[in-house]
Amino acid sequence: MRRTLMTLTVAGSLLLAGCGGADEEAPEAGGGAPTEDCGEVDASIRVGAIPIVDVAPLYLGIEQGIFSDAGLEVEAFLAQGGAAIVPAVVNGEAQFGVSNITSLLQAEGRGVPLALVAPNSGASGNAEDDYAAVIVAGDSPYQSAADLDGTRIGINSINNISDTVVRESVRQAGGDPDSIEFVEIPFPDMVSAVSSGQVDGVFAVEPFVTLGERAGLRAVSFPYTETDEDLLVAGWFTSDQFVQEEPCVVQAFTEAMVEAQQYAQDNPDAVREVLGTYTQIPPDVAQELTLPAYPTEINRESVELLLDLGEQDGIVEGEVDLDNLIVE
Repeated sequence: MRRTLMTLTVAGSLLLAGCGGADEEAPEAGGGAPTEDCGEVDASIRVGAIPIVDVAPLYLGIEQGIFSDAGLEVEAFLAQGGAAIVPAVVNGEAQFGVSNITSLLQAEGRGVPLALVAPNSGASGNAEDDYAAVIVAGDSPYQSAADLDGTRIGINSINNISDTVVRESVRQAGGDPDSIEFVEIPFPDMVSAVSSGQVDGVFAVEPFVTLGERAGLRAVSFPYTETDEDLLVAGWFTSDQFVQEEPCVVQAFTEAMVEAQQYAQDNPDAVREVLGTYTQIPPDVAQELTLPAYPTEINRESVELLLDLGEQDGIVEGEVDLDNLIVE
C-alpha cells in the first residue's frame, strides 16, 4: 500500500487522541500556518543541502518566507554530498535532506529507513541545452552519445546516477554502454581532466558545463534529458521515523517545498541571484548557466525508470519497494 501523508496524519491524530482521557482537552497548538488535517504547525527543522544549482528552491523558500508562512523555522546546512546528509537525517541531527534519486533507491535496497517526500531538480527537457552534459575537448572527434563507445568518461561518483544516465544515453544512441570506462573525478577537476587528456570527456553539471565551454570544451550529449525529458534527478527526503512521529511537520515541509519549487521555476532570475548566497559561483557565470527544471510533483514513472536502469546495470541491489520509499 502506498504511504500517503493523509493516512499518516490521520493515524497520528488517532494515536494522540488515545493518549488522554475522554474528558481531557487537547493542548493548544503553537503558532504557524494551518495545513490540511493538521491545524497549525510550529517547528524548527534542519535541512541538509549541497552547494549546487539544484537546491536553490530551499534558499528561495527561506528568503521569500514560504517556510515561515508554513510554520517552519528552517536552518539549512551545507555538505559536500549525501554521504554526510543521510546519516544526519537518520540519527535525527537533521530532519530533511536532498539526494539524487539513485542514491535513495540504493538506500532503500539496503534497508536504510528513508522516505522521499518532495521533488527537487529535474531534467530541463531540452535535448540541445540541459544543465548536465557530457563535455569533450573542442577538437575531439566525438559528436554525440553514439560516438562514446570505448571512451574514458569522468563522473563525480562511480556506481550512481551518472553511470546510469550516461549508459542509457549511449544505449539509446545505438552504442555499447558496457564499453565505456568510468573514472571518478570531482566536479571542480573535470575541465582540467578533459583539457589535459586524462579522460575523453566528463559528465558535468552546472556551473562546470558553462566553465568547460568557456575553456573551449563542447557538449556532445545531455544524458538526463536523453534518458527521460521529464527525469526527476533529485528529491528531498526524511527518515521513516520522522514521518511516523511528525507527519504534520512532514506535510508542512512538503507543501512549502512544492511552493518554493514553483517559485523557482517561475522566477529564474531569482534563482540566479540566490546562488551567490550559498555557492561560490561567480555572478557572471550564474547569469549564463543553464538551470534545471524545478518540478512540483514526484514523477513516479521517472523513479521507476531509474530503478529499472539501476538494476539492469547492477548499480541498485536488494529489494526496492517504491510504495515504501515514496510518501505522496
